[in-house]
Order: sequence, then C-alpha cells, then structure tokens
Amino acid sequence: MTPPTPKTVAEWMAAELHSRRELHQEDAAYHIQQHLGDEFVYINDNGNLAIDRTVLAEFRKLTAADTVWVRPERYWRKRESFDDPRKRAAQ
Repeated sequence: MTPPTPKTVAEWMAAELHSRRELHQEDAAYHIQQHLGDEFVYINDNGNLAIDRTVLAEFRKLTAADTVWVRPERYWRKRESFDDPRKRAAQ
C-alpha cells in the first residue's frame, strides 16, 4: 500500500464531505491522526488538533467550487443556492 500524501488525505476529506454533506474539522483531524498519520496534523496555538496546511491547500483545490467553510461551528458543508458563489466561507 502506498503511504498517504497530503493529496490523498485531502481526497479522503473530500470523499467524506461528499458522502455526509458536511465534515467537522475536529472529527477529520482526529481521523487523520489515527488512520493516516501524525505528519498531517499539528497542535495549533489554541491547543487543538488541526489539519496541516498542505492538506488544506489540496482540499481547497478539490472542493473550492462546491464547498463552504462554516467558521463558527468549524466545519465544511456543501454549497447551497443561497451561498455567495464568490466566497469560500458561509456567514
């Protein structure tokens, strides 16, 4: 089996998002750490487990057109008709 890369981790995230229609950052970070590798996560300034920026960059490439980030609840969801198509984050 080929070792995971930032791109394959991002592909897993995109598949999860598409099957569930939303993906919580905390859940994704813990799954990545446990199943894909510590090198794809880190502890952020707030002391929380976070997803590595290289993975997030790949994830944005895969999902930019159809996904928005909901900042207050810290999750990604499928873009809805009421979302501004020019923005990556929901209000």
